[in-house]
Amino acid sequence: MKNKLIISISATSVLFFACDDKNNNPVTEYDFSSILTNVSEKVITATYEDLHEKAETLLDAINELESNQTAEYHEAAKEAWRVCRSPWEQSEGFLFGPVSTAGIDPSIDSWPVNTVDLDAVLASADALTKDYIDGLEGTLKGFHTIEYLIWGTDGNKTVDDFTEREFEYLIAVTQSIEGAIDILFESWSPAHENFAANISNAGEAGSIYVSQKSAMQEIVNGMIAIADEVANGKINDPLSEGDITLEESRFSANSKSDFQDNIRSIENLFDGKYLTDEAGVSDFILSVDAELEQEVHDAIHNAIDAIGNIPGTFTDAIFINPDEVSAAQTAVRDLQTLLETEVKPIIDEL
Repeated sequence: MKNKLIISISATSVLFFACDDKNNNPVTEYDFSSILTNVSEKVITATYEDLHEKAETLLDAINELESNQTAEYHEAAKEAWRVCRSPWEQSEGFLFGPVSTAGIDPSIDSWPVNTVDLDAVLASADALTKDYIDGLEGTLKGFHTIEYLIWGTDGNKTVDDFTEREFEYLIAVTQSIEGAIDILFESWSPAHENFAANISNAGEAGSIYVSQKSAMQEIVNGMIAIADEVANGKINDPLSEGDITLEESRFSANSKSDFQDNIRSIENLFDGKYLTDEAGVSDFILSVDAELEQEVHDAIHNAIDAIGNIPGTFTDAIFINPDEVSAAQTAVRDLQTLLETEVKPIIDEL
């Protein structure tokens, strides 16, 4: 258990008032500096740094595959994609800042893949370079185009199925995503554009956040948004439509891992952890309502477990085990509701 933050009472402290509906104990004089600094630097920026390093490893694996066209190197490329995919999915609880305002997200994670136009590009005489791929629209680049090229439509592509042109595209598109991820990391990094300082210094001159409260609202709203997307988009759309083309990461059968990592992004923000475990949103909630803090932890773990309990691949489960898929959806919706109706109001009423 992390140490509860000490409430600082001083002339420079920001004065906040909140009221817990369950015990009516007011919260006064809470300084969010530790939470905001840790979340911005050791959760968000650290996640992007990890993603950046794994994108470089993915590019190395793709280059190795092109040079050594064997089943062994093909499997290594698949694993490098999965490993790189994880920190990206764990970043989806904070899709605010440059990833949104600078339009970086579509270059990394647009889906579904536009296979018709992709096939047309492959059949063309265009030079397949990073700059060329950078200029294409999102559904022709990013994680899912790489996934499609590595696994194929049915997930059973072998190394012998690759054409020379596909290898050219695969290398260029991986260079493109590595470049986009590099831009994203540098936009947050203190050594570069340092968007992280906006959150760390919320309420101070120079920050885009006029108060610590507004930065905390951004974080909590990000948690709610990804819970909503997983429950009511990523799970709901293929399940309700019975359409596997609406499923994210279906070529690699990585969908369940994607969804679990999305929920882990909520956990990381709530607990203030990624590679370290320090101050997070939970520290404040604990000071207000210890029961609610535990309820949120339980809801996070229930959602992750329920997704993991879906039998087999998500593709098969939406037809064979729809009850288990619906149970996972319900668990994620329960988490979303808890964040919306219990956690968010505490922050909004500060």
